[in-house]
Amino acid sequence: MFKKILIANRGEIACRVIETARRMGIATVAVYSDADARARHVRMADEAVRIGPAASRESYLRGDIIIQVAKDTGAQAIHPGYGFLSENTDFADACAKAGIVFIGPSATAITAMGLKDRAKEIMAKAGVPIVPGYMGAKQDSATLKAEAAKVGYPVLIKAVAGGGGKGMRLVEDAKDFDEHLNACKREAAASFNNDHVMIEKYITRPRHVEVQVFGDSHGNAVYLFERDCSLQRRHQKVVEEAPAPGLSQAVREKLGDAAVKAVEALGYTNAGTIEFIMDSKTHEFFFMEMNTRLQVEHPVTEMITGLDLVEWQLRVANGEALPLRQDQLSINGHAFEVRLYAEDPAENFLPQIGRLTALSAPFGVRMDTGVEAGDAVSIHYDPMVSKLIVHGASRTEALQKLSSALAGTVIAGLVTNQEFLGNIARHPAFIAGDVDTGFIARFNDDLLPENYGVADLHDLAIASVYILSGSMNVVQGDDIWDVADSWRMNGALTRTLDFVNRGRHVKVSVTCAGRDFDVGVDGKSVRVSRDALAHAKIVADGNDLTLIRDGRVIRLHLYTPGADGEGEAGEGRIIAPMPGKIIDVMVKKGASVDKDQPLLIMEAMKMQMTIRAAFAGTVEELPVIAGQQVTDGALLIAIEQKEAA
Repeated sequence: MFKKILIANRGEIACRVIETARRMGIATVAVYSDADARARHVRMADEAVRIGPAASRESYLRGDIIIQVAKDTGAQAIHPGYGFLSENTDFADACAKAGIVFIGPSATAITAMGLKDRAKEIMAKAGVPIVPGYMGAKQDSATLKAEAAKVGYPVLIKAVAGGGGKGMRLVEDAKDFDEHLNACKREAAASFNNDHVMIEKYITRPRHVEVQVFGDSHGNAVYLFERDCSLQRRHQKVVEEAPAPGLSQAVREKLGDAAVKAVEALGYTNAGTIEFIMDSKTHEFFFMEMNTRLQVEHPVTEMITGLDLVEWQLRVANGEALPLRQDQLSINGHAFEVRLYAEDPAENFLPQIGRLTALSAPFGVRMDTGVEAGDAVSIHYDPMVSKLIVHGASRTEALQKLSSALAGTVIAGLVTNQEFLGNIARHPAFIAGDVDTGFIARFNDDLLPENYGVADLHDLAIASVYILSGSMNVVQGDDIWDVADSWRMNGALTRTLDFVNRGRHVKVSVTCAGRDFDVGVDGKSVRVSRDALAHAKIVADGNDLTLIRDGRVIRLHLYTPGADGEGEAGEGRIIAPMPGKIIDVMVKKGASVDKDQPLLIMEAMKMQMTIRAAFAGTVEELPVIAGQQVTDGALLIAIEQKEAA
C-alpha cells in the first residue's frame, strides 16, 4: 500500500480522503491556495504546501505545480477528489508520465466519457440503453432542428462537452428551437470551448438514478447499487438517497447489469458512476453520462453497503483486486444525504459568505465537512458548508432521522439552506417517495412559503428572554435575594428591544415577572417562561442571534441606533459589523472628504446602512467595490484625519 499520498483538492472531499488515509496508516499531503492557508484540510493533513493565489486557475487547477509538490514531498499517488482536476485527461496523463499513481481511471477512459456524444456511442455498442436523439457531426441549425422534429418535442439541447447543468436547454415547441440553440451554443463555447451540441428526447417527469460502479486492473467489475438524485435545482443535486425508492428488484438488477456492461466496455478501473434518466411511471431507463470519479453523494452508498469507497479507491489504485465480488454485496437499510450550502433560498439562493460562529450536528449524525466553527466561507469556491448523512433500517426511519438531524443541526454566522432542506424532508410528496427532477419547482410555494425565515411572536419572545436572561446572570439559590430575576419592590421592569429580521424593524416590549416574561409585538402579547429556552437552539455572536426552533431557522439582529444605522468611521477605520453586500461606493481612494459626508452604503440583514465620515480627511484605504459581498470584520474604508489648520 502507498506510504504517502497527495490530495489535489480542498474542502470537504480533501478532509474525507484524509480521514480514510489516516485510518489506513497512509501519510497525507494537502495543497492549498492563499485563501485556504488555515483551512480544515490543511490542519488535518500530515504536510501542507502552498500552490498559489486564491483563484482556482492559479492554484487547484495547476496540475504542473501539484505534480511537482508530489515529487518534492515523496507522495506516491495523487487523489483528485471531485471537481478541479478529477476528470482532466491531461492531468491523469501527466501523473503517469511523472511516475505518480493517479487514484482514478485511466486517461483513456476519462477521454472516452468526457464527450457526451462519444460516450453514448460507446454505451450503445455495449448494449446499454440510450435516450433517442441525434449525436451527429452536422451542427448547422437546419439539420439540428430537423433532427429535433424526428425525435419529437419536448427535446433537450445539450453541449457534448457539458457538465454541471451548463450548456443545456429544454425546448418544448419548435418555434423556440433556434433561440435556445443559439443560447446553448454560446454558453457551451464560453464554458467548454466547444459549441457542439446533441439532441435528446426529453422524458416528462424524469428521475435521475445513478449506479455506483468499480472496476480493477484484474478484469473485475461490480456495481454497488443505485442512488436517486432526482431532487435538483438548476440541474444541481440537493438531496440524494440510496437505494432509489419504489424500484422492483428486477429493475434494480437491470440497472446494475447495464452499469457493469459500461465498465467492461471501457476496461474501466477505480470508482465511477453511471447516470441514467428514468421514466418515473414506467421505470424505463436510459444512459445519460458517466462520471469518472468519486461522487459528492458517495456516502449514501457507503451507509447502505457498510463499505469505505475511498479505501476501495486506494486499494484498486495500488493494483489490488476488488475487495468483494458481486454476490458478496448487499443492501442494508436506507440512507439520505443533504447538502448544506451557504445560500439564501428566499433570495433566489444567492450564495453567501461569512464566518461560521457555530457548526454542529446532533449526536450520531454523520457530517462530512471542510469547515469548523471559526472558519470562513469565502467568495472563491463552492459555498457548500457540509453534508448531513443519515441511515435507517427503512426509508421511513431514515427520513425521520433526516428531519430530526436538520432540526437539530446548528449553523450560525451566515445564511444557509437548512430550513429549505427541512421543508423537503417533511413534505408529504417526498415522504411518499413521489420524486422526479421537477419536484422542487412543482412544490416551490410549500418549500419556500411567504413566512420563510420570518420571526413570529414566539420566536421574538424566546429571543428576548434569551437576551435579558443572559444579561441578568441568574443565580439559583435558596435565598430569594440571590435570585437576579428582575423583581422590583415598586413594579415590574419593562424593556424595549429593537430587532431586525429579514429587512424589517420589530420593536418588542418585554416585562419581567419573576421567571415569566410578558412579551408584546404590534399589539399582540404572549407570556413566556425561561423554561422555553430549552425548546430552542440559540447561538449569539455580538448583536446577531440565530434561533433554531421547530425546524425553522430565524436570524435576528439586535438593532442599536448609531451603530447599525447611520454609521460613522469613528477612528478613521470602519469594519463590517456582519456579513453583507456593498450597494454603493460614493468616494474614491485618495479623495478628500468632509465631516458627515456619505462614503458608502452597505446592506446587511436586508437593511441598508449609510457609512459617513466622522471627520474631514483623505480616503487612505478602500478595499471594497459596489456589488461585493463582505464578511463580518472586513475593512470597508479607512480615512486619515485632516490636520487642524
